[in-house]
Amino acid sequence: MRKQIAAANWKMNLTLPQAEQLLDTLLAEAAPSGNRQVVFAVPFPYLSMAQQKVQNRSNTFIAAQNCSNRKNGAYTGEVSAEMLQSLDIQYAVLGHSERREYFQESNQLLAEKLNISLEYGIHPIFCCGEPLQVREQGTQNEYVATQLRESLFHLSSLQLLQVVIAYEPIWAIGTGKTASSAQAQEMHAFIRQQLTEKYGEQVSSAVPILYGGSVKASNAAELFNQPDVDGGLVGGASLIADEFKAIIAALK
Repeated sequence: MRKQIAAANWKMNLTLPQAEQLLDTLLAEAAPSGNRQVVFAVPFPYLSMAQQKVQNRSNTFIAAQNCSNRKNGAYTGEVSAEMLQSLDIQYAVLGHSERREYFQESNQLLAEKLNISLEYGIHPIFCCGEPLQVREQGTQNEYVATQLRESLFHLSSLQLLQVVIAYEPIWAIGTGKTASSAQAQEMHAFIRQQLTEKYGEQVSSAVPILYGGSVKASNAAELFNQPDVDGGLVGGASLIADEFKAIIAALK
């Protein structure tokens, strides 16, 4: 079975004491086993602290929330893949909808970030998904296919197997509209079909596709029960210990 992943995206939240307390509470639970993994995407200042807490724990990893497309140099405020590698960080979230919207990250820029992350042994959690206007026009498949083609499809099969994909239905986040588990499965199946057409079924069937549309304890089991939904990229609910524990428990 593919990896089933509960990925917590803390975004720009929590002080250091709050972050330590939340991690300690969650890590007091039994470590995930088998094909299940937990990933904590913490703010940059907390990467070292978080990595130290999970370094001897099975199936539990720390992610950066971003990564520069540059190796090094005069890029004030940026964080390189080499820096993340030196901290033994295993994952990096790339192309999150907030990075695309607020920082105008393009598909080409994200292709460069994927390249450099993979060069330094960091698994990208590559985010894709359509905004409300695209969904209302019914062109979501074409929109997501373009994201995949322009950011991912230059990779070799071996490189793609190091990638986790996260689908974000941006139209259903903070808009009052709701994406059903059936709609989630429909897009996940479409994404996997795109991978199959490019890389073949053996490769596509091994790539985890996470759902990033307001996953909560109350809907996690229904979402994760869908055949092509391999866990979630969780925002607000990952900041609440009991909520995130229930989400982890819902993994297949």
